[in-house]
Amino acid sequence: MRELLSMVFIGIGLGFDLLGCLGLVRFPDVYNRLQAATKCVTFGTCSILFGTFLILGFTSAGIKCLLALVFIVLTSPTASHALARASHKAGVRLWERSVCDEYSNSSK
Repeated sequence: MRELLSMVFIGIGLGFDLLGCLGLVRFPDVYNRLQAATKCVTFGTCSILFGTFLILGFTSAGIKCLLALVFIVLTSPTASHALARASHKAGVRLWERSVCDEYSNSSK
C-alpha cells in the first residue's frame, strides 16, 4: 500500500513538472513563466520528494528528502517573488494583452 501511495505522489509530481515545463515554453512573458516555474517546482518536485520519502522511510536518505522538501517550500516562492519584483523594477514589460498590472498601482 505504501509503495502504491508513493507512486501516486511521484506520478502527480511528474505531471506538475511536465505542465510546468510546457508553461515555460508556451507562456508569453516573464511573469507568467515565473508562475509556471514556481508551481512546477513547489508542487511537482515536493510531491516527488514526498513520494521518495514514502519509499525510503525514516532512513538517512528519507530524512534528506524531507529536508529538501521543506527547503524548497520555503525558498521557491520567495525567490520567484524576488525575481518578479526585480523584473518589474527593471522595466520588463507585461504581455500586451495583460488585463492589469496591480503592482504598478501599489506603493513602491
